[in-house]
Amino acid sequence: MAIRLVREFQQKQQLSITPQLKKSIDLLQLSRLEIINRINNEIDENPFLNKVENLDNNSSFDDEDIIQNLSSMATLGDHLESQLIDLRLSPKKEKIALAIIQSLGEDGLLHDPLDVIEESLNFFYTYKEIQNVLEGIVHDLEPAGIGARNFKESIYLQLQRKNLDPVNLKIASEILFNPKYINFLDAKDALLLSFSEKLIEEVLTEIKKCDLSPGLEFEPSNIIQPDLEVMPRDNLSLDVKFKEAAFPNIVLDKELIALTKDKKNNAGSQLIEKIDDAKWLIRAIKRRNETVYEVGSLICKIQADFLLDLSSELVPLSNIELAKTLKISPSTVSRILRSKYIQTPKGAVSMKSLLANSVSKTRKVTPSQLMEEIKQIIADESKKLSDQKIADLLNLRGFNLARRTITKYRKKINLPNSRNR
Repeated sequence: MAIRLVREFQQKQQLSITPQLKKSIDLLQLSRLEIINRINNEIDENPFLNKVENLDNNSSFDDEDIIQNLSSMATLGDHLESQLIDLRLSPKKEKIALAIIQSLGEDGLLHDPLDVIEESLNFFYTYKEIQNVLEGIVHDLEPAGIGARNFKESIYLQLQRKNLDPVNLKIASEILFNPKYINFLDAKDALLLSFSEKLIEEVLTEIKKCDLSPGLEFEPSNIIQPDLEVMPRDNLSLDVKFKEAAFPNIVLDKELIALTKDKKNNAGSQLIEKIDDAKWLIRAIKRRNETVYEVGSLICKIQADFLLDLSSELVPLSNIELAKTLKISPSTVSRILRSKYIQTPKGAVSMKSLLANSVSKTRKVTPSQLMEEIKQIIADESKKLSDQKIADLLNLRGFNLARRTITKYRKKINLPNSRNR
């Protein structure tokens, strides 16, 4: 059998990540403070970069004394753990409470489901035990609203601390948790049948005063610098702006570049590389800021009712939806959402916290909305309904949910099954 050498040609497509592309991707996920530090370091190292002073720089983060003393200031975790010591809890409850505190986000809200915390504790404690510690201990810690699983729960916890009249709390509960109401105006119109307009307005005013991120003031070691600022316009729409103040404005040193182009100076390859790096950095930072603005503006547009205090409920929104609308990669959106904040009239809010996944593929329904729907159906039932019957009722309204989904969220709100109700 003869052996022959054969030459074959194949055409392939292969995506390769260049060093500059990798650096551009890394820039996207930096927080505002991190990228400012990165820019300042690049200015020190690259002679072809100049920093143009911003005359409107009124930032409160330029005080060196404040920055030097940050390490001696208490963080949110320190503040909460010190309160646990004073409570003298049993070892079991203390361990659960510490696990919950360690799971809190920078804003003080609990974004991880309780079953994730249950898993992190190696299933030594039940879901019910963790829920009892959260609601009976962590929710009572200062500041008010800590440990809430969503914005609405945080608002209600803060209202409970204000010692409002029971009637006012009842109205607040209806406004925040009744799934029938689309927004505050819708809730007000319905509640006028049972309560006075003055009373409802008082409750709405108290709701709008509540802090959406009660934990941020206790995170001085991680300075929060929002990239975007959102301001109401005629209480109907929002103006979203990128915060130029305190953000370094860098330009090329054209005079120095002109000297390198002079043949007499005979610029080496290292200098040419430095010039290319400077040009790339300016383009990459501009693109980073534009993308942050595009993603943030879209989020604010979709969540306008929430940010304008017209609703306490977020519109279901995911990374993929943002990526499709903006025609960018979902991974790019994920990097943009990392450690980015929006300054609102009610304080700084992380971009990521303004997203809410839908539990239904055919209808936009957040987990909190579904739990309220289940709670309402069970409260109104004339005879005990199984989880399958509840799923059937919701599916008639276009929810398209499986029985196991109903079971999962019924357990989360601590409601027994039909046999035990």
